[in-house]
Amino acid sequence: MIRDEDGSITLWMVTASFAMMMLVGLAVDLGGQVHAQQRAHNVAGQAARAGGQEVQAAPAVQGRYVAINAAAARNAARDYLSTAGVNGSVSITDGTTITVNVTDTYRPKFLSIIGLGDLPVTGEASARLIRTVAGSEQ
Repeated sequence: MIRDEDGSITLWMVTASFAMMMLVGLAVDLGGQVHAQQRAHNVAGQAARAGGQEVQAAPAVQGRYVAINAAAARNAARDYLSTAGVNGSVSITDGTTITVNVTDTYRPKFLSIIGLGDLPVTGEASARLIRTVAGSEQ
């Protein structure tokens, strides 16, 4: 019987098991980061839509033009971001477009074991008010 190879299978199993755990951890955590990225983009879109519903009433009702009520739109978008539990910024351009930028983090479940810290995720979306008459933009 050869004694030089005692324990070599155990060492191989430990190494292979560790490598497999890291691969599973990589798949789980990178998938989680992608999901968090999609959520950040979706939250930005919903916050932009919430802000875009804050229209200056008088000119819109009179049929003159549509414009965002800037203060109310910022508050509505920020309230949505706060409720969703994320940080973000809101900007309004040309009085008709609201843009929301979201920043959040994903905390790795498996890869934190090897020292991988929080991963940043961002999302951006815009909503633009348009006025249509007979199906065409005015």
